[in-house]
Amino acid sequence: MTATEWQTGLAAQGASVKNSAVLDYGDAPSELAATASNNVLCDLNHLGLLEIGGADAVSFLQGQVTNDVKLLTGTNAHYTAYCNPKGRMLALFLAFAHYDHTHLQLNRELLEPIMKRLKMYVMRSKVEIKDVSDSIIKFGLNGPQASSMLVPLFSTIPSQDYELVSLENGAILKLPSITGHSRYQIFTDVMNAPDIWNALKQNCQLVGKPCWDWLEIQTGIPEIVLATQEQFVPQMLNLDILNGINFKKGCYTGQEIVARTHYLGSVKRRTYLAEIACEIAPQAGEKIMNAAQNEIGQIVRVAPNLTGNFDVLAELRIDAVAAGELDYKGAAPALKTLPYSLES
Repeated sequence: MTATEWQTGLAAQGASVKNSAVLDYGDAPSELAATASNNVLCDLNHLGLLEIGGADAVSFLQGQVTNDVKLLTGTNAHYTAYCNPKGRMLALFLAFAHYDHTHLQLNRELLEPIMKRLKMYVMRSKVEIKDVSDSIIKFGLNGPQASSMLVPLFSTIPSQDYELVSLENGAILKLPSITGHSRYQIFTDVMNAPDIWNALKQNCQLVGKPCWDWLEIQTGIPEIVLATQEQFVPQMLNLDILNGINFKKGCYTGQEIVARTHYLGSVKRRTYLAEIACEIAPQAGEKIMNAAQNEIGQIVRVAPNLTGNFDVLAELRIDAVAAGELDYKGAAPALKTLPYSLES
């Protein structure tokens, strides 16, 4: 069974699937309400997953990404940016080590071009890059009882954010979540996936991708999509605050610009959490203006919220935020509180 066949099975459970993403199970508002208050289960096979293996894999990745790959011990995960020579982000990875290889999880629409670009730099190194998006089944669990629901299924449950536990029937990664809830991503194979999924769904509401995106936005986790490639230096998306940059690891593509931004204290733009009241969903890459209709930022990530509006992560000029003049197509984005301080 492949991930495609897996999602065909989800369609039989009521899922509406488009471009590898489960949109909903027929009642999107109810699913979002459940995500905010109850236990929910979400298919995550809209996410791409690369496997980097070989004797030179770690040294190869050290020269490509912003974080220290050597710190991935098999018991943890971290975010890391992949930049062009000008320090602008081509992709954002959630990276973790698993046995003798490293996994890079990213927006699936970027998978093919990013894999092709990485392979260009392998040269004669002993590195193998594979797309394992369809062979590893991924789903997310969130809710007030999420931790206890995992206990009958797994012998060990991670307790700290970004802690990874690898077991015979799968791996579990703990992720940050909203107050009073716990959130996990589960990685497993096609043999174990049905049993784990069916056991968890007995006490969960099944929800679509927008609900998981909403949780990511509430926890301040950005993403890069095709429309926003090469738009941001990592600090603009708060990657330094999210521990996605290591300033001691040595050289990598774009390192000079990223380091200069850090050491000169020249971060003039940050990513904020905001609510926008509009009928049509904002799109990543769309511009935010000030009162004089000068561009002062852009949309990074979007999800419907509980009020019928949209919660967004928006990259904005710090001085424009201080001035309080924000405009998105005639609507004024209302800033909300991130779960972390923007003071790095």
